[in-house]
Amino acid sequence: MDYNGGERMTVKISPGRICGEVWAIPSKSHLHRLLIYAALADNPTVISCADTGAEDIVATIDCLSALGAKITAKPDGFFVEPIDSLPSGVVTLPCCESGSTLRFLLPVVAALGVRAVFEMKGRLAERPLAPLDAQLQKNGVRIWRGDGVLHCEGQLMSGAYYLPGDVSSQYVTGLLMALPLLHDASTLAVSTPIESADYIEITQKAALEFGVTSVAVNSGDKVEYIISPADFKSPRNVIAEGDWSNSAFWLCAGAMPSGDIIMSGLTKDSTQGDRKIADILKNMGASITFENDRINVKECSRVLEEIDGAAIPDLIPVLAAVAAVGEGVTIFKNAARLRIKESDRLNSTADTLSKLGADIKETSDGLVVSGKKSLTGGEVDAHSDHRIAMMAAIASTACTTPVVISNAQAVNKSYPAFWDDLRSLGKDVEVL
Repeated sequence: MDYNGGERMTVKISPGRICGEVWAIPSKSHLHRLLIYAALADNPTVISCADTGAEDIVATIDCLSALGAKITAKPDGFFVEPIDSLPSGVVTLPCCESGSTLRFLLPVVAALGVRAVFEMKGRLAERPLAPLDAQLQKNGVRIWRGDGVLHCEGQLMSGAYYLPGDVSSQYVTGLLMALPLLHDASTLAVSTPIESADYIEITQKAALEFGVTSVAVNSGDKVEYIISPADFKSPRNVIAEGDWSNSAFWLCAGAMPSGDIIMSGLTKDSTQGDRKIADILKNMGASITFENDRINVKECSRVLEEIDGAAIPDLIPVLAAVAAVGEGVTIFKNAARLRIKESDRLNSTADTLSKLGADIKETSDGLVVSGKKSLTGGEVDAHSDHRIAMMAAIASTACTTPVVISNAQAVNKSYPAFWDDLRSLGKDVEVL
């Protein structure tokens, strides 16, 4: 069944466990980067991955197409013909609700010297761009907001850039993508500790596939990246990794009462930060076994006193669902950044799980979850947030009555096939 599109959808999910095998969808984080590098390369590139209609990926493709790239979806991935000539005049870039698309392409557009209008939907217009925007404006670019869009014009200049390490790693990625396009070398200093540093490593790994390197020098209180001018060389063929972030929902389902899930298509030694889900679930008592690209997770005792969300904020909602039917009290901390996602994810997680019968309290930067044997089920709203919709679905595996989720179409942002995959694992999913 095709769940694409913006129409509101409500689903009713039967209670009880799920079990079986599911294939990982392509990593959204990796695919964004591969698409952008391929669009900036010297020759066409084939990106191999399972086809994805994720709205965030579509937004990046639409923006790159507006800049002059030609991207064709194939059954086994994408064929990317790079930008041959830049558009004249002002180009409109439809970012929709994708923060990655906006934060990656804003510096890239500035480095290309393109005049652009970034269209933003949902909460994206409310999400911060500071201090990235200040760094761009300090180095030759004019940025301003008006009528719900973001305007950018001017030519980015080489120079010394600085970002604090406790802001979004997407800002660092955007500059690492953009600065090699300039005529002279630049430096980018990032203060330590760097939150979500694994995502920067994904960027560097993807850049290396296109022949671009940046030298990182650690001086104690900061990491300084030295970025020389470079031509992006197409490797002709690249492979997008399976997505640990979205796979975490299924892995957590395996850790729920009577759970037994096999995930296929994941890279055990991936640079994706959310691969830490395997270690967290193991520490909680789950039975976890790896065999090549397959990981099997079975029910655990679900005991873990404290989880630091600084490096893994996207895992917090579904881990809270696991903790809700665990033993003892689980404290989630250092996750204040969740308040500026598609929803205020600390509030929406607490609200959703509470309505399903969980004992959960919201703190300024996290959650406190007191476990119980089961949840009751009930009616919840996804808060227009894909991760809240999927979390509620996983929570249904520990509920005694059905779970009804409104705004369930939110999964289209990252995982349009989620409801079909849930059905394949034995759940009765009714679209109301």
